[in-house]
Amino acid sequence: MAIAAEKTVQGLIINGKRTEASDRGTLEVYDPSSGEVLAILAKATKDDIDAAVKAAHRALESKEWGGLAPAERGRIMLRMAQRIRERAEELATLESRDNGKPLRQSRTDVQVAARYFEFYAGVADKIMGHTIPVSPGILDFTVREPIGVSAQIVPWNYPIQIGGRGVAPALAAGCTVVLKPSSEAPMTALKLGEIGLECGLPPGVLNVVPGTGSEAGTALASHPDINQLTFTGSVAVGVQVAKMAAENVVPVVMELGGKSPNVLFADAEMDLALQGVANAIFQNAGQTCSAGSRLLVERKAHDEVVDRLTARARTLKLGPGVEDPDMGPIISRRQLETIETYVAIGREEGAAVVAGGRRPDDGRLRGGNFYEPTLLDRVGSDMRVAQEEIFGPVLAIISFDDIEEAAAIANRSQYGLVAGIWTRDINKALSLASRIKSGQVYVNTYGAGGGVELPFGG
Repeated sequence: MAIAAEKTVQGLIINGKRTEASDRGTLEVYDPSSGEVLAILAKATKDDIDAAVKAAHRALESKEWGGLAPAERGRIMLRMAQRIRERAEELATLESRDNGKPLRQSRTDVQVAARYFEFYAGVADKIMGHTIPVSPGILDFTVREPIGVSAQIVPWNYPIQIGGRGVAPALAAGCTVVLKPSSEAPMTALKLGEIGLECGLPPGVLNVVPGTGSEAGTALASHPDINQLTFTGSVAVGVQVAKMAAENVVPVVMELGGKSPNVLFADAEMDLALQGVANAIFQNAGQTCSAGSRLLVERKAHDEVVDRLTARARTLKLGPGVEDPDMGPIISRRQLETIETYVAIGREEGAAVVAGGRRPDDGRLRGGNFYEPTLLDRVGSDMRVAQEEIFGPVLAIISFDDIEEAAAIANRSQYGLVAGIWTRDINKALSLASRIKSGQVYVNTYGAGGGVELPFGG
């Protein structure tokens, strides 16, 4: 593995200042396209998390933030949205190097992050209470107040976009934030903290504390002085985080895993549908909670669909994210090995690997964590590869004969995040959509340009 030497240590952002870790510990951040060290950061300890929470509480009670007019909070957030757009190419390039995703996808993520701040800026001065009629002579009214310090634990797959999704509504409500990005892709979260300070956020309102999940994440989730927790990640980790928060009776907002179905009927507009199916699984190398990782295809269209998807998968170009390929690398060697393990399990269970299923032969990619776009055919709906989240560019293909079977297979999952339906028959689409147990159901599309305005969850 190539290591770039003499990198300047980038500090945590606590109380408006860059600071080293309390024990002077550091964290190396790797470029998944090459294996090279991208940056060296201060690694937050339990004491650093405590300092950040204390700073957030001071800011919450300060005149500079707690006494700020809601409209002025909105103006600061609008400035943040504008600054994100002004620095869009810088942020997108950093996101691609840090996370590995193709540059055009990072550019979209940056614009979505800006839109979150813009969208919630308009909410800041419209958080209103109610008057309640009780009886003559009594005036009863409600006031909606900031819940307090919001702890945000952000994953590595969409750092700036999910960072914006959590931070923006918290700021709009007048809360303060302690943001703990993933140790595998923390770079744009630190930039977000810098942008907030540049645009007028008082010190302590947005603290950014990169560190490991086992130390910094645990310290934040279990901290007795946070007032709300937002977490995005795996189900297994989410369960542990929820238990930690529950010990202090802290409410949580969680967005966990998915095994989302794309249901493709034989009467669909195939060119549109197959493009949507491929994008839903190969975008961000399948490292997306809402990835369409199960393809339910009507049996009479099965052979055509598999042939065309196989041809498409074999033409996708792999490469470093900053070169804007069709698909970038997997985030880490550990995740790459997890994907390999699942494909081996699929083979053992009887699935047929009709495309991909291995690391690429291209010597230029050998230093990175690359894996070919993979199609598993003849998958049974009870196989592990059809039930468990792989979090990689692996599509499980399952056949069905009618709408009843499609609904049953789609719902045969512990998840219920997103679903897609592809058909020219609107009655069939709406009938199936009403039967699929999913937070979002798309018809003849998959995704909605970042979905800032849409509710998202299982």
